[in-house]
Amino acid sequence: MNLIDAIVADSAAMSAIRRDLHAHPELGYEETRTADLVASQLTQWGIPVHRGLGKTGVVGIVQNGSSARALGLRADMDALPMTEFNRFAHASRHPGKMHGCGHDGHTTMLLAAARQLARQRDFDGTVVLIFQPAEEGGAGAQAMIDDGLLERFAMEAVFGMHNWPGYKVGTFGVTAGPMMASASTFGLKVRGKGAHAALAYMGVDPVPVACQIVLAWQTIVTRNLRALEAAVISPTMIHAGEASNVIPESAEVKGTVRTLSGDALALIERRMREVAEGVCAAHGAGCEFEFTRGYPVTVNHEAETGFVRRVLGDVAGSGNVLDFEPTMGSEDFAFFLQQRPGCYFVIGNGDGAHRAPGHGAGPCTLHNPNYDFNDALIALGATAWVRIAEAWLARR
Repeated sequence: MNLIDAIVADSAAMSAIRRDLHAHPELGYEETRTADLVASQLTQWGIPVHRGLGKTGVVGIVQNGSSARALGLRADMDALPMTEFNRFAHASRHPGKMHGCGHDGHTTMLLAAARQLARQRDFDGTVVLIFQPAEEGGAGAQAMIDDGLLERFAMEAVFGMHNWPGYKVGTFGVTAGPMMASASTFGLKVRGKGAHAALAYMGVDPVPVACQIVLAWQTIVTRNLRALEAAVISPTMIHAGEASNVIPESAEVKGTVRTLSGDALALIERRMREVAEGVCAAHGAGCEFEFTRGYPVTVNHEAETGFVRRVLGDVAGSGNVLDFEPTMGSEDFAFFLQQRPGCYFVIGNGDGAHRAPGHGAGPCTLHNPNYDFNDALIALGATAWVRIAEAWLARR
């Protein structure tokens, strides 16, 4: 590993910041304490700070030389609405809130990089440090864009990094093209005709209609999409009825859809509506179908991905930069990549053996109540950020 010595020397102090953030998790658009901490650290290191983009977002600007060129480095700051099972000293002090995805670590890695960039300044241009709120479903990236982030800070490209459990510490993962899936939600209300359950023929039972629709939706993936097209239709909630002897007036189904292409998403939305309306019509029922598109597909740009792969190879060794298999998870960094070229990549978080005594008995995976970010990544991730910034601004 070609780590920057000064960053390694800062490791203990940065680990303390990370654990402080972990102990004080804040949900999307509520990251006031986190934003205050980030802004305070940046100011202490002589980095100009801009606040209020995306409500609780923080932007730091590190400049050197005379070049007008600039790039953006992004870290997310928000926690998840879940209860932590860990019992170590830095476990969440706020019931029902937890850094279960490692955003505390992402924030700390970018802070560590910011400190190094500010004291070394071995580049010609501007590094825009983006500390983003509300990645977990709140579309904080889009909120920052809507508040003028890209107009105020003219970045040529933007880069994002996420920890990845299961990948060994010291490894990275990246791929060009689709990296993470789009995320959409749907809601269906089947309208029937209530009746006594013993006299079902006198009503229109929405329950079996809803069940048939759920099953029919699965044929969209298997029969309407190309076999090599990745997509998931997951009904996750079905609600109907109030009594065991009453056929209800309606039944509701909700869930999520994930795809790795916009064309697949459009087809699925259209076919889900057609199937729902057709099945309902066949049974004399009616329906209301809503489909809400959330995060788009996270698509890495070819040239920027090749650049990141080369820089990460210099930091960790080319054999430790792995081809990442696209996942059906989603990421609002996709909004940045729709506006600017760039690349989103992952850094290995290990298998959980790093967790302090008192951790939960379950696995150390993302969105799991037993998860904890691996502080051994801080120096490596910060070094990667610094080298990406220096190498990008050194390019012709």
